Amino acid sequence: MEILKLFVIALMPNLKVLLLTVLGSLLAMNRFNILSESAIKNMNTMVYFVFSPALACSSLASTITLRSLIALWFMPFCIVLTVVVGTSLGWLLVKITRVPYHLRGLVLACCAVGNLGNLPLMVVEAICKEKSNPFGDENLCYKNGMAYASLSLALASILVWSFAYNIVRMYSTKNISNEKVTENPTFASESDAETLSKVSTQTMAIETDDNSVDLHEIETYVVQHGNKKITIFNILEEKLRKYVKMLCKWSNLKKLFPPTLIGALVGLLIGVVPQFRHLLVGGSAPLYVIQDSIIMIGNACLPTSTMLVGANLLEGLKGERVKFSVLFGIIVVRNIALPVIGVAIVEGAVHFGIIHHDPLYQFVLLLQFALPPAVAISTSTQLFENGKGECSIIMLATYSFAAVSLTLWCTFFIWLVL
Repeated sequence: MEILKLFVIALMPNLKVLLLTVLGSLLAMNRFNILSESAIKNMNTMVYFVFSPALACSSLASTITLRSLIALWFMPFCIVLTVVVGTSLGWLLVKITRVPYHLRGLVLACCAVGNLGNLPLMVVEAICKEKSNPFGDENLCYKNGMAYASLSLALASILVWSFAYNIVRMYSTKNISNEKVTENPTFASESDAETLSKVSTQTMAIETDDNSVDLHEIETYVVQHGNKKITIFNILEEKLRKYVKMLCKWSNLKKLFPPTLIGALVGLLIGVVPQFRHLLVGGSAPLYVIQDSIIMIGNACLPTSTMLVGANLLEGLKGERVKFSVLFGIIVVRNIALPVIGVAIVEGAVHFGIIHHDPLYQFVLLLQFALPPAVAISTSTQLFENGKGECSIIMLATYSFAAVSLTLWCTFFIWLVL
């Protein structure tokens, strides 16, 4: 395939995202006022509770079987690596550029989670539909490519609404008090020769969901009385038990299982259990209408999320600006550092025989490291009403730059895997 054609194929998905962003901005203008503040809030709620879970469920149920899940085991591992490496680089960026506290979650999420959903689908579809595509037969390329990209999309939905969502939530809480731990050791009198008691009191401040602070005192007594002794292991066990109990009370476990994660688990169950799959998936399935309806609902997720980014862009341009160093850092992390690290990881896996020699599969793995931030992060900022404008500016900058960088990386990746 000619270099120019590769450029055009890789450029199209980013242009689609930018066009939908512009459309969202136009609809949010006062002249039209279609995407008003209340409409944006309602659409975000629909994306979070309806569209995104349906997309994750339909993607996994339609494309994933137990056999394919075993064969593609390296893809979830690779995606987790992108998040771990991206989070680490994002934390360095936060420390170097001194990002304001309320924006740290946004910066970390943008560095950690890329657009593993619609961009791989668009890129793979565009490449495979080319008659002279570099991956062989058009139909086989499209079938396998959609399976790879759909698994990537489902995993991305889980990561965005579990990891990125909670990271934005953590830093969006107003009037956050830093956790303070003070130790005030006191000792009882040692007048009794047979009984020796040492008392250590530790006070830990833990923030609750309503921004109040509860004080929990953990008192540990070391007592020696006759033949009865309490060892240091008993003390550590007791402290650990109380700490876990307080941690469970502090964290709201419901927030760790967002609707998209539940939808993905349902889709995975349908895909890997043959009885459910025969009942719901495929044109000849008795209850195919249910799966088809879920697919139709899920298809609304990606364009809606992208238009909401554009709708909030106007507010961002009018409000506070994002520091150039922060924007530049996010672009470097997502478009330069992560792709280079991804090449090393994937090529290393191929060299040691960890993954099979499938050029299209390797291309999708490499592509996951070179993507701009997930647009669903914008929905998280809107749900918590924190960093909405800044997020839109970050999305505009990263996707504008990705129109060039992703094109170059795709061209290089295709050359590398062939």
